[in-house]
Amino acid sequence: MKSKHARTPSRTKKTGLPPGTLVYIGEKKVASPRITYLDYNHSSFREEQVSRVEDCFAFKATPTVTWINIDGLHDVELIESLGKHFEVHPLVLEDILNTGQRPKFDDFENYLFVVLKMLSPSQNNQAIETEQVSLVVGSNCVITFQERLGDVFQSVRERIRNGKGRIRKMGADYLAYALVDAIVDSYFAILEGMGDTIETMEDELIGDPSEQTLKRIYALKREMISLRRSIWPLREVISGFQRSESTLVQETTGVYLRDVYDHTIQVIDTVEAFRDMVSGMLDTYLSSLSNRMNNVMKVLTIIATLFIPLTFVAGIYGMNFKHMPELRWKWGYAAVWLVMIAITAGLLVYFRRKKWI
Repeated sequence: MKSKHARTPSRTKKTGLPPGTLVYIGEKKVASPRITYLDYNHSSFREEQVSRVEDCFAFKATPTVTWINIDGLHDVELIESLGKHFEVHPLVLEDILNTGQRPKFDDFENYLFVVLKMLSPSQNNQAIETEQVSLVVGSNCVITFQERLGDVFQSVRERIRNGKGRIRKMGADYLAYALVDAIVDSYFAILEGMGDTIETMEDELIGDPSEQTLKRIYALKREMISLRRSIWPLREVISGFQRSESTLVQETTGVYLRDVYDHTIQVIDTVEAFRDMVSGMLDTYLSSLSNRMNNVMKVLTIIATLFIPLTFVAGIYGMNFKHMPELRWKWGYAAVWLVMIAITAGLLVYFRRKKWI
């Protein structure tokens, strides 16, 4: 499976602007932003897609838990309006609009801010697509910002809709945990596909490696570097979330965050193992290429060795001196052939006894 990582967004738009200036840095991946919310408690549930961000403002003061999701970040005015109403710092909004942001966790007085990278297979399952997901976690509200439509949160939505598990009985911090857990769990599926690709390439390396194999190894190596860049900071993000002394994170949620942290360590270990395997594949390819070259050189050397004495004999009897004793001998031609055949047979027997052939 190939990794389809977007190029690092250009920051030239921000050059010379003061900190906190909201400029979208990234590709426009949806025609227009989509705003949805899920509002729930243990006994009720409501889900709706709205056309105006102002329709979500009322949830700031409600006692229920609300999940507001924004798909599409290019509408800066929408992000700014939502941030002002929920009192999100401009520097946080700036990080949300910068899709090249490194995964991180920030603890503010009234909310928590989390940035993660979400990996998902493309429609044809031939590539891995990466997008930035930002979470603003308040006392009764979680706001998520995504670059495009489609995500790995469908299982969380179903649990909220059906009232399964404890999610409807818990607070916004548990909802944030569930979203982070869904992202981390999706990494396992991606890494499983990556493992199958590595296994296939290893079989190809052992069998019949080609120049295309080398190109795929280098491509896979770049993909692993990109995956590592997306996944490696996750450990400190989950650790910061888990150890936060904010009153927004309940003690009961900390148990589940520790479980996510364990999964994160497992993901990182797998990525490091795959990275070492891909690096070793390059050495294996070079060794295979060297062995193939050695075999070719061995065959050529044996052929050259066989013909050296034959060339010597033919050179001797190819001289046109008048008084060579065998020139007028009746069986001279046949005798020379017998000598050549005997030399060749003797060399072949010697090579076989030495196990050179």
